[in-house]
Amino acid sequence: MWMRGGTSKGGYFLGTDLPQDPASRDALLLRIMGSPDPRQIDGMGGADPLTSKVAVVSKSARPGVDVDYLFLQVFVDEAIVSDAQNCGNILAGVGPFAIERGLVAADDGETRVSIYMENTGQIAVATVSTPGCVVTYEGDARIDGVPGAHAPVPLAFRDTAGSSCGALLPTGNAADEIEGVSCTLIDNGMPCVVMQAADVGVTGYESREELDAASALKARIEMIRLKAGPLMNLGDVSAKSVPKMMLVAPPRGGGAITVRSFIPHRAHASIGVLGAVSVATACLIDGSPAAAVAAVLPGARKRISVEHPTGEMSCVLEVDENGTVTSAALLRTTRKLMDGTVF
Repeated sequence: MWMRGGTSKGGYFLGTDLPQDPASRDALLLRIMGSPDPRQIDGMGGADPLTSKVAVVSKSARPGVDVDYLFLQVFVDEAIVSDAQNCGNILAGVGPFAIERGLVAADDGETRVSIYMENTGQIAVATVSTPGCVVTYEGDARIDGVPGAHAPVPLAFRDTAGSSCGALLPTGNAADEIEGVSCTLIDNGMPCVVMQAADVGVTGYESREELDAASALKARIEMIRLKAGPLMNLGDVSAKSVPKMMLVAPPRGGGAITVRSFIPHRAHASIGVLGAVSVATACLIDGSPAAAVAAVLPGARKRISVEHPTGEMSCVLEVDENGTVTSAALLRTTRKLMDGTVF
């Protein structure tokens, strides 16, 4: 099956349909994609790494897991097939594919598919729209980089809270004052320091170039970061890439919040996936700087659009009756493009 997953595209295969020997499997996939060739003219690849990807999906024998997913990057102009990384975009198609191929039984309305990511050892849970127990790809969810609207596919990553810091809020506080600035120290998959842009003298709507040129601002942010590190159980962070620094402001483009992210010493062109999840989670914490400027609609399931310099990234958060975030997910979409035989 050929599918678009997020902002990528590629072939989805049952593990039982491919050679079990990795060398034979890779040789077949190179031929299917038409690699190595800059145009991939003799294969299905689209002459771009984003369209030369493969998902290998198998029924899982792991407790509490529905399917195993191996991501393979097929190089375009080199005879290389790599499993060195994961792909969260191609992951968006794994749940629908597993249901369509009969690996997972669909429920009426929506179906949750637990996925073991072989590349990284993580478990993700995809929520697939299945009205009448049939996968649908039609809906009103939009993501940057993909034209049109499609059914939403929230991807929840298990056990991300406190992944590096030991707790969602390592200090136990919604806000801590550091260098005279109110900050939320949070880790929902990525350690972040979230503060209002106005509190450090900027609007939060600056371009990446403007922020990178603001040396005094960057020096002040770094002072805060160095003090936040020990408070977040990260120790001396002077030579570390965490925590990420997040400057937030009210939304301008119909989303929930605007963010300018430092990673940590340069401004980010957009925002990292798990960084977005951490910021979205901060929006729901009473007393946090993010909650004070965020526009969040009521309801137990909240879609929070995080605006950044080059677009937006939507996260889906579920909260209990006490307002506590019980799960956080990234919003992606997918679409089945072709189902047939490839030679």
